[in-house]
Amino acid sequence: MRAETHVSERRACRVLGLSRSVLKYTSQRKDDGLQQRLIELAGERRRFGYRRLHILVEREGFEVNHKRV
Repeated sequence: MRAETHVSERRACRVLGLSRSVLKYTSQRKDDGLQQRLIELAGERRRFGYRRLHILVEREGFEVNHKRV
């Protein structure tokens, strides 16, 4: 939008109703393969809940908080 209309960043954000910090945000999430491994384990052991999956993932060497699982 800014390139086409030659409007300042502040004015463009105000018109769209966005915070200026949204434009500069970059995710801090790391892709360590945990999510894919949890999907595989949950597919193999369909009756296991998050608590048991958390134990299995820890045994495989992932150091992860139970809230992330």
